[in-house]
Amino acid sequence: MTLIRLDQASLAYGDHPLLDHVDFAIEPGERIALVGRNGMGKSTLMRVLAGAEKLDSGERVVRQGAVINYLAQDLPPADDTTVYAFLADGLAGVGELLHRYQQLISGTLDERAMKELEQLQAAIEMQDGWAIGQRIEAAIADLGLAGETPMKALSGGWRRRVAIARSLLSRPDLLLLDEPTNHLDIPAIEWLEKLVRHTESALVLITHDRRFMNDVADRICWLDRGRLISFPGNYQRFLQQREEFLQNEERQNALFDKRLAEEEKWIRQGIKARRTRNEGRVRALKAMRKERSQRIAVRGNVNMQLDDSQRSGKLVAEFDHVSYCYADRPVLVDASFVIQRGDCVALVGKNGAGKSTLLKLLLGQLQPQSGTVRLGTKQQVAYFDQSRQQLDESRTVADNVAEGRETIDINGRQKHVIAYLGDFLFSPQRIRSPVSTLSGGEKNRLLLARLFSQPANILVLDEPTNDLDIETLELLEELIAGFDGTVIVASHDREFIDQIVTGTLFIDDSGHVHDYVGGFDDLLRQHGELWPAAPKPVPDKTPAVRPAAAAPAAAKSGKLSYKLQRELEQLPLQIDETERQIAELQAQMAEPAFFQQERQVVEAASSRLVQLQQKLEQDFDRWQSLESQ
Repeated sequence: MTLIRLDQASLAYGDHPLLDHVDFAIEPGERIALVGRNGMGKSTLMRVLAGAEKLDSGERVVRQGAVINYLAQDLPPADDTTVYAFLADGLAGVGELLHRYQQLISGTLDERAMKELEQLQAAIEMQDGWAIGQRIEAAIADLGLAGETPMKALSGGWRRRVAIARSLLSRPDLLLLDEPTNHLDIPAIEWLEKLVRHTESALVLITHDRRFMNDVADRICWLDRGRLISFPGNYQRFLQQREEFLQNEERQNALFDKRLAEEEKWIRQGIKARRTRNEGRVRALKAMRKERSQRIAVRGNVNMQLDDSQRSGKLVAEFDHVSYCYADRPVLVDASFVIQRGDCVALVGKNGAGKSTLLKLLLGQLQPQSGTVRLGTKQQVAYFDQSRQQLDESRTVADNVAEGRETIDINGRQKHVIAYLGDFLFSPQRIRSPVSTLSGGEKNRLLLARLFSQPANILVLDEPTNDLDIETLELLEELIAGFDGTVIVASHDREFIDQIVTGTLFIDDSGHVHDYVGGFDDLLRQHGELWPAAPKPVPDKTPAVRPAAAAPAAAKSGKLSYKLQRELEQLPLQIDETERQIAELQAQMAEPAFFQQERQVVEAASSRLVQLQQKLEQDFDRWQSLESQ
């Protein structure tokens, strides 16, 4: 039975139709990708499906009892909410009960708390809450996080992963994912692919990651000029079908225009055309005129070209045994490689692996702590910064490119700023808008426009694909392929890497840099498994939470006495044993019959749990203290 259906759905912002009498249905288990240019209304359609936005006309019909979860582009807030609480909050009433239960058993249990615990026990049992609680614990274990970790201690990529896990916890009938790969590195994207393949939920997603889309979608829906056109199959098949569709549309429009021209010629012949017997033909002509006036042309492509510059020296950069650390954490270790003029090199690694640090060393913004970096001559660098710090949010689109001038110099020729920005699909009205009003995709297009207005022989691109629509991505690939200079790009987009690069620098978990010929697929063939260990969270700053138990770090000989060194080696084993005892005790307390025992037994178990948790925190504090000496 159909999960959700849109009948003759229409929605417009001003004179811009986003949905024009659209019919759309989603069946159980389908995996649909929404594609279309930025600004065509993909995210708006997602909000309509989620029930977060109303239609101007038409109807949204949802199967009775169907559960729909919507993951928006925005990251969850970086606040004091714990991972466990954030996941539980996504389960409405039973989640709140489980969260309160966790709070109680983690604290001191007096008589009042024991009474509340008994009431919670009964309420959770009535809603089959223990099974749901086990799903939360399993999700936390899959993430590799501690449940008490605050969200503010996690990087954007890890908050995105927690949000994805939360959206799947309730096992929805329909899962709506808007740009789920944003902020994710390659291992996290691969984790998401596995998650999506194993879910039984129907799926609708928006993504600029073509490889991810190709791997998970079995139907592509193209939102174009208010129409939603469905194509069965994956993204590669869609590209062929769309080309055939556009060619057919062009032929039909040409035939229509020819008929219209003939009718216009007939109407100009004079009074004969207006005789009674021809009134039907006149009405038909008026209808044709109206249809032609309402035709929306295919939106043009971005017209990008680089401002040519003099050639750089043959050597672009040479790294010789370069190392760099942050607070004793090695980011780059003994890196040695050479980049020459004309190379197109990708930097590949996890979030936090050191890609941005390596770029700053290449740009001369950082100096190596050991080893040498030798940069070439005659270098003119155009730098695409993923944080968009080069854009002034308070100034207009035009001023960010032309600095108050009406014209800019492109390849020695003057071009009006309106015409230049029009090549990047900015309308004259949009050009006068402040940057703060632009979408993420528009800001990235503006940054590209600013970048390409500068003479350059070296392009340095830090995550350039975020928020760009696929058509603009493909044009950027063509531009890079035709660029005579050197390109250095840091990206998690595997398809983008494979399309443009001649070589790849892979930064592994230990900070070592491996130099390979070819793109991402070539890297896999030559290096093998890139990340054999499960990914661990990379906080934005040092979190005030305990780290996960692991093998002891290398001994810091000369800094600890023999006795302290032995204590350091034994602590991880003690921590593992304490965690095992806590898990065993919590499993006993989760049994439905546990609180039906005598009060003394329940209190003893609760006190023991508190003691074990306190001991665990003390052992972690001691471990961190010895490690820092």
